[in-house]
Amino acid sequence: MNERAAQDMEVSQSLASPAEQRTAPVLAVRPPLTMGIWLFITLLLMLALSVQFGAVRVGWRDWLAPFTATGDAPLAGGAYVLWDLRLPRALLAVAVGAALGLAGALAQGLFRNPMADPGLLGVTAGAACAAALVLTVFASLHLALPPAWRLWVLPASAFGGALAVCWGLDRMARWLTPGSVAGLLLTGLALQAVTMAVVGLCTYVATDEQLRSLTFWTLGSLAGASWLVVGVMAAALALVSLRLNALARALNALALGEAAAGHVGIDVQRLRTRIVVVLALLSALAVAWCGVIGFIGLMAPHLVRVVAGSDQRRVLPLSMGTGALLLLLLADTVARTVVIPAEIPVGIFTALIGAPVFLAMLRGAARSRGGAV
Repeated sequence: MNERAAQDMEVSQSLASPAEQRTAPVLAVRPPLTMGIWLFITLLLMLALSVQFGAVRVGWRDWLAPFTATGDAPLAGGAYVLWDLRLPRALLAVAVGAALGLAGALAQGLFRNPMADPGLLGVTAGAACAAALVLTVFASLHLALPPAWRLWVLPASAFGGALAVCWGLDRMARWLTPGSVAGLLLTGLALQAVTMAVVGLCTYVATDEQLRSLTFWTLGSLAGASWLVVGVMAAALALVSLRLNALARALNALALGEAAAGHVGIDVQRLRTRIVVVLALLSALAVAWCGVIGFIGLMAPHLVRVVAGSDQRRVLPLSMGTGALLLLLLADTVARTVVIPAEIPVGIFTALIGAPVFLAMLRGAARSRGGAV
């Protein structure tokens, strides 16, 4: 049996009734448990190692400091660096990487295109565009907002920008180039060009202080990590994970075509709307606090499909773990330690690694079609 036939059998088994699924092979009915366990163990080890590296040494007493401290005395020295700087940053890298990996897997499943990605399709740029407008245009209006609201203005505006691009991409691609994968990517690139032009305009009119903030968005960084931001990202991932299995089954049906998905009871329009909102939420939260970090959503699902196949019940959860591991390695280990005590923006590393991966995927797609490579 060739690879394509095996993948089709996996998808058809995921759409089978519960009684039929009980008679199917165990590996085809649930994600590969061993792979998930090893990925989780590797992620924990890398998390523990990443917080140990840096300009300030961290000892075992620093790990126990919050539990042995007396009174309300603030943490100091290595304990402060560990609990207030490195650990929130490492956990934010895990959460943002998981969000971008899941967003990439959902985008590829929705558009049935292995090269779809929130960054390539312009969704991330839409969130960054809205954030840039807030940082420049609306900041210049001197709007009086309660202090408790200010933390949420940027994520809310980024969500609106990402949602607008998701909606526009879906509508324009269907209108301009219906059924064309190349048309989808070109439409995304066009929307990305428009939104980045707005970001460039904001950069031109920004003050020196606003320009420093905009540089943060365009290059990507985890320097603004805090326990509150980590909690918000974790809550969003937990909320999405509650519906992960249902989304995976629906995307497996959609992989057979919209007509076939409709025949097995999938409301394609409702599914599309739901995934667009999830994509916008994950991309907006990542951009709002970490800036533009590209290619994680492209690389993580691709690596997972190479190892675990194309069944979305495997791809979605494993893409979260793979994305978290990739960003933790790049953002909190390499970018923070390669030029101590300075920090290189993580977006530079993701672009340097992600661009060759994207070219390799294009080469593989051309080879599978029998074209020149």
